[in-house]
Amino acid sequence: MLYLAEVQKQKGGLLSGGSKTELKLLACQRTDQNWNTVSEEVIAAEEASKLNDGALVLAEVNPNRQVQRIQEAGRPLVNILQNFSRQLEKFKLKEDEIDQWKQSLTFQAQELNRREMDMEVRLEHLQQMEDDVQRLDEEKQQVETSREEIERLQVEIERNRKELEGAWEHLRGEQRRLAECQADFQQGSVLDAEQSRVISELLDRLSSHVAPTETVREHLHLAFELVESQQATLNPHWQQLEQQKSVAAAQQEEVEQLAQTFSDRQNAWQQAQNSLVQQTVQLQVNTAALTTKQELAEKLKEQLRNQEELYQNIHTLAATSSDVVLGQQADVEALQQMSLEELQKIVQDLQHKLEIDSSFVHDQEQELKYKQEAIEELEKKINLASDHDHINLEMELADEKDLYQMLNSSLVGQRRNMLQHQKFLKQHQAVLLRRQGHTVADEEEGNKVNLEPILLQIETQRQQHSQEIQKLEREIEQIRSGIELAQGMIDNQTHELEQKHQELKVIEENLLSLRSATSQSWGQLNVYQETLQPIQDSLDSLRHKLQGIGESLSQVQETGDYQLQTIAQMRQTIQSLLPQPELIAS
Repeated sequence: MLYLAEVQKQKGGLLSGGSKTELKLLACQRTDQNWNTVSEEVIAAEEASKLNDGALVLAEVNPNRQVQRIQEAGRPLVNILQNFSRQLEKFKLKEDEIDQWKQSLTFQAQELNRREMDMEVRLEHLQQMEDDVQRLDEEKQQVETSREEIERLQVEIERNRKELEGAWEHLRGEQRRLAECQADFQQGSVLDAEQSRVISELLDRLSSHVAPTETVREHLHLAFELVESQQATLNPHWQQLEQQKSVAAAQQEEVEQLAQTFSDRQNAWQQAQNSLVQQTVQLQVNTAALTTKQELAEKLKEQLRNQEELYQNIHTLAATSSDVVLGQQADVEALQQMSLEELQKIVQDLQHKLEIDSSFVHDQEQELKYKQEAIEELEKKINLASDHDHINLEMELADEKDLYQMLNSSLVGQRRNMLQHQKFLKQHQAVLLRRQGHTVADEEEGNKVNLEPILLQIETQRQQHSQEIQKLEREIEQIRSGIELAQGMIDNQTHELEQKHQELKVIEENLLSLRSATSQSWGQLNVYQETLQPIQDSLDSLRHKLQGIGESLSQVQETGDYQLQTIAQMRQTIQSLLPQPELIAS
């Protein structure tokens, strides 16, 4: 099992000497992303003796509590912390997204509740209208019944009118006969008994056929009361219709306001969408510029590496070749004038320093060889490792390669310096041998090549390229920061636009629902009015007809009274025409 542990070194006593290295177990790995703390257990681990006291390591421990493998925990811990940070960022983004969805769902739930309440109110209103329509149907039936009654009265009045016309015709005939009798009376001055009896019978018959109007007037009065009753029943419906028209007009105004709000928000959303597109295009332009500058920086870095390699090669050539003059040179004239003992002391010091440098370079080369062997061993383990160990081995291999590269880079300079020191020592040894009387092969200075100007030129170019790279890296960092900021703003605006788009959908649904409800209300009101208007027209028509019947009835009454008055006058005239004895007898 893999453990996170701390290296603890305990120094031995004066007698025992040495030191003891242990691992203090801090946490164990359960899964790839799950670590649990453990009781502070200490196990022996001499494999960690090369590590510093207090260092954190990852140790593979078998069930027998023996350490099988140890690696520094620096890079793995960094990777774990990076993964943990990324997970925290993801969780935070998810929480923000969940909160935004909660707000959106709350808004939608409120809208749904409001729409449900509106639907319930409309259903109640519709039920009430249906009840009103049913009552109106019943009242319409009553009006139809009243219409039939009035038509029956009209028929009866017409019949009475015809009878009255017949009576009038009969009266006019009797008047003509009376006139004839009067003419005869003027000729004969008197009527006989038979003529008087016949005229009296005719007058009695005429009097008995005068049309009575009281019954018809009572029916007419009842019909007027029925019409007014129906009108009183219709008036609340007309009032309710006007109220509902006011409510529908308010709903229509609300629809227009909501439509205007939807249009304004849609225009604002479209403008924000266009701005987002422009920002996205600008982000793409900046990304392309970043890519171009990164490629240019890579090319400059490649040139800088080539110049560095050329610089190192020239130094190596100068250090290994006697025909090349470079770097520090011995002042032969000064060496010739100093004392022999002082010169010997300088040569011994240089030789001792060269031995130290050679020993250090040798140790570094051995360490580099061990690192190469460790890398090869890790590569073999990776080829044979399971998926669980593969990641840890890859990280350990990356650490080893980094150390190898760092060690190799430092070793190149150390080798070059060692060779220069060796050449510098040889110059001093040659002067010392000549002063001691030994024969030394002279090296012609004129045939030597001085590479110092080339190195200065290379160094100047390296500095220029380095400055250009630093400038490019600052620009790249600024562009990258701007891109990250722009990307964050674009992400936020995209999320806000999506949320506003959802709100627009809700508003559009509410608008469609409200429009549908308003249209339905107007349709119901139109049906309501279409139902009421024919009933009202029928009542108005009935009232008009009843008023006409009342006028006709008054004329009939007046005609009847006039007829009775005429009959009375005729009786008086007939009585005046009878002889006096007959009149007494009658």
